[in-house]
Amino acid sequence: MTKADLIEKVQGAHPDLSKRQVAQVVDAVFEQLGKGIRKDKRFVMPGFGTFSVKKRAGRVGRNPRTGAEIQIAPTRTVGFKPAPELKKVL
Repeated sequence: MTKADLIEKVQGAHPDLSKRQVAQVVDAVFEQLGKGIRKDKRFVMPGFGTFSVKKRAGRVGRNPRTGAEIQIAPTRTVGFKPAPELKKVL
């Protein structure tokens, strides 16, 4: 599903809102979700799942073009753990 698909589905469920209004709401929701994950290191949506910050250790990788070893720095990323209710419907 793309962002446009999501906007279309939400607008279909709420025909009193324009697509532009729905797009603004979707953008605001994801902006706040990102801020919440940055601030609290996690975001929980009951019945859907949990987004959390995960640390990825540094490691040695290979340049696929030359085969030379390169050092990959440690990073932080966002992980997602689905709620049991979501797992059931998959």
